[in-house]
Amino acid sequence: MRHMLVFAVLIALAAAPALAQDPVKVDAKHYKVVLENDQVRVLRITYGPKEKSVIHEHPAGIAVFLTDQNLRFHTPDGKSEVMTEKKGEAVWLAGGKHNPENLSDKALELILVEMKSKPKPK
Repeated sequence: MRHMLVFAVLIALAAAPALAQDPVKVDAKHYKVVLENDQVRVLRITYGPKEKSVIHEHPAGIAVFLTDQNLRFHTPDGKSEVMTEKKGEAVWLAGGKHNPENLSDKALELILVEMKSKPKPK
C-alpha cells in the first residue's frame, strides 16, 4: 500500500508543471524566454502562417508587435476573440488562459513582457 502512495505522489509531482500551463513549457516551439528577473519575464513569441498553439496561461503584461498581427484567441469557456494589431504597436494584456491561432498567411512575431508580483524590500 505504501508503494501505491509513493507512486501517486510522484505522478502528482510530475503533473504539477503541466497544470501551470506555462507557454514556454507546453509550447516551446513558439515561446522563448529572452530575459527573466524577479520583476518581469520577457518572451519572444513567433508563429508561422496559420499556426496554432495549445491552451496556456500568461500573467498581465505588455505586448509589443514586431509584425502585423491577426490572431484568434480561443478561451477555455469555448469563446474566441480576434485581435488585429499593427507592427510597432504596444498593448496592455490583462492575462489569462487562451489558445492563440495565427489567422494570417504570414509569420507573426512579438515581444511579451509578463509582469511578476512586486519584489519584497530587502
